[in-house]
Amino acid sequence: MKIAVIDYGLGNVRSVSKAIEFAGANASLTNDKNEISKSDGIVLPGVGAFLKGIENLKQLGLSEMVKDEIHKGKPFLGICLGLQMLFAESEEHGASKGLEIVKGKVVRFKNTLKIPHMGWNTVKLKIENEKLKMKMFENIPDNSFFYFVHSYYVVPEDKSVISATTDYGENFTSAIAKKNLWAVQFHPEKSAENGIKFLKNFLKKCSRKG
Repeated sequence: MKIAVIDYGLGNVRSVSKAIEFAGANASLTNDKNEISKSDGIVLPGVGAFLKGIENLKQLGLSEMVKDEIHKGKPFLGICLGLQMLFAESEEHGASKGLEIVKGKVVRFKNTLKIPHMGWNTVKLKIENEKLKMKMFENIPDNSFFYFVHSYYVVPEDKSVISATTDYGENFTSAIAKKNLWAVQFHPEKSAENGIKFLKNFLKKCSRKG
């Protein structure tokens, strides 16, 4: 099984690739369209500015490809900035357009806690989303700890896509799932045992067993 980790010049791509390999798959760090299209699953990681991420994807000709692969039904995982860029717009640096795959926006924390939200925090699973929860968080208990680094968070219009939330002065969406699309605000590659379990669940999805 080969997983394409999209390399678009931002963030933690190598650590994500290593974590995927540790979880049991071959990870290809690439921006080659042919290689991405032939993969069993796609991961879009990232740390950094929303607008720069979108610009880099467009310059590489990958923004439309990401949309096409998701619409075709290929298993897809967005991590941190890779989650945020899936949304219609972000208020970072003014209003910036995203990939518009998920309706909603990206907003900045407005509480008085230290920003960025950095470190370990718990992930509360949505009971209403039982089927998604069992797939994304199989063998991971409710309120487990994952590692976060971010100043912005997503606000989906369709609340049914939310599969987990986290509290940091305010309750925010920390994971979404919709058919073949999974995306998380936390960093599985930095989240020790729980992160590897999460990535293994994604690999099950890529092997058509999830």
